[in-house]
Amino acid sequence: MVSEHAAAQVLVASNRGPVTYSLEENGELTAKRGGGGLVSGLSAIGDSAGDSLWVCAALGDGDREAVRRGVGEPGVRMLDIDPQVHADAYNGIANSVLWFVHHMLYQTPLEPAFGPEFRAQWASYETYNRAFAEALAESAAGGAAVLVQDYHLALVPGMLRELRPDLRIGHFSHTPWAPVDYFRMLPDDVAEQLLRGILGADRAAFLTGRWADAFTECCVAVIGGTSGTRIGVHGLGADADFLRERAGRDDVEERLVALREQVGTGRRVIVRVDRTELSKNIVRGLLAYRELLASRPEWRERVVHVAFAYPSRQDLAVYREYTASVQKLADEINSEYGVEGWTPVVLHVKDDFARSLAAYRLADVALVNPIRDGMNLVAKEVPVVSDEGCVLVLSREAGAYEELGDDALVVNPYDVSGTASALHEALTMPVEERAERTKRLAAAATALPPAQWFLDQLRALQD
Repeated sequence: MVSEHAAAQVLVASNRGPVTYSLEENGELTAKRGGGGLVSGLSAIGDSAGDSLWVCAALGDGDREAVRRGVGEPGVRMLDIDPQVHADAYNGIANSVLWFVHHMLYQTPLEPAFGPEFRAQWASYETYNRAFAEALAESAAGGAAVLVQDYHLALVPGMLRELRPDLRIGHFSHTPWAPVDYFRMLPDDVAEQLLRGILGADRAAFLTGRWADAFTECCVAVIGGTSGTRIGVHGLGADADFLRERAGRDDVEERLVALREQVGTGRRVIVRVDRTELSKNIVRGLLAYRELLASRPEWRERVVHVAFAYPSRQDLAVYREYTASVQKLADEINSEYGVEGWTPVVLHVKDDFARSLAAYRLADVALVNPIRDGMNLVAKEVPVVSDEGCVLVLSREAGAYEELGDDALVVNPYDVSGTASALHEALTMPVEERAERTKRLAAAATALPPAQWFLDQLRALQD
């Protein structure tokens, strides 16, 4: 079968594409274009839409209707995969198994328990990956470069290699990679299938050397080695030009004024901006702040914790419960310590990028304490736009630690008391030291901006 999208020289595959469609009440479709490193990278490849193709899944009713009507953007191929197959593959396997394994999130006395339901969902994950592999095989020119993204599509490289041995295939993991003992919780055949899937690529790349090493160790332990696949590391950086320009716009200025009013005059500000994702460790961060107020009463009425916790994956019960826990703990701290004119925790749960940038600018301290994180761009973004310089309190389990650890205050994410001490140290750091650290953090954070990050992978694959 020859595809209408045939003969692309560079292809990207990801679950979410660069555009989403909404179906309006009057039946019209409205397109919204996304941003990020892949979008920047693809635009940097060349002017001709025929040279590149982005293959992605139709994620909602609007996307599926666009596919059915033949509506689309040049250079984008959206796959209308059966909604139940997609749900099983995306929520059942990618987000409820693979994400949990790589972020080490299981409560192991009770979970996981891989039985018939898992096997049915795994079959959907295979079907979903096969749909991508077949679309890429149809659409790629001879010898084309294909960059497959993330844990959703771990089987695609191996499947695509069988269909099109002429292609140059890369796979990039945006998550951590689990250590061997944790990875081997997966059924043996599934663990092997995942590794061999990624090893179908000419090159498998990761955000840090630590995750690349963990993958290699899993390959050695489970299947005896990496089968000739090259392993690479590309530490995604912040886009300094975009962030600084965007942070200076009027809507950010307005939100900055509003935040300053909420905080009050003369107070220090500890900022966190996260999705309410289990791995982000928001609850322990709030516990550390509560301990700071309890053990260092001099900070009462002198500091405010601005916490933006944007709900994530609310279709999964465990995420709804976690979001509720964050809200409950913030309320408890405010009830215990708050007085008229001072609210210790300012919590916002409605996603607002302009307000996030305003908080970045306002931060005296940025708290980034994930249990485990592939990179964590918040840690890289805050130093870039901070108005007065800020101290970064950073978990050693974030991928960003590899690049930013020397100039951050590093914490064990499970150590609530240690994190409270780090917050106190951050709040009392001399202004000159804070400014110098911020300068070095911003330089490290922007060393590999998104477009360059993407193009480096492409060049490494083509060389």
